[in-house]
Amino acid sequence: MSRIGRKPVALPTGVTATIAGSTVKVKGPKGELSYAFLPEVTLKIEGNVVTVTRKDDTPASKARHGLTRQLVANMAQGVSQGYSKKLEIIGVGYKAQVKGKVLVLNLGHSHPIDYAIPEGITITPDEKNKNILTVSGCDKQMVGQASAVIRGLRPPEPYKGKGIRYSDEFVRRKPGKAAVKAGAA
Repeated sequence: MSRIGRKPVALPTGVTATIAGSTVKVKGPKGELSYAFLPEVTLKIEGNVVTVTRKDDTPASKARHGLTRQLVANMAQGVSQGYSKKLEIIGVGYKAQVKGKVLVLNLGHSHPIDYAIPEGITITPDEKNKNILTVSGCDKQMVGQASAVIRGLRPPEPYKGKGIRYSDEFVRRKPGKAAVKAGAA
């Protein structure tokens, strides 16, 4: 059996899970999430514990066993605690503003970029440093996708380090042509 799929998912206090057909719904203080699981696995709720079992030992069933268990665990954590990612905007004149459900980014282009904030995601700038954004929500996949799309608007470049990066991301810096030429002489 899958080591991950074998572990039961303990639901935190205040979180409830229900199964209707081939859909599991997890509800908590931060929101409600649902997932349509595949027919290779079955879910069972006993008290505040969700267990995932697979129907047979085919490779597809084995792969989806651990996947389904981890998705249910992520849903349980998301509706109780939520997920967040921090983004840093680095560059002279680079800035971000939240106007309603739109994130307006000035990233050195000839025009500002408007990013429509998806439903279920909140983007808040830091109080002290307006160039640090926090992307948060209860769905782990949506938080990661929104963060990746925002970062992709101006990825960090290796020469000056300008761009949008995750707060824990390390950007390897390269020497420019002048630095290489001066070092060779």
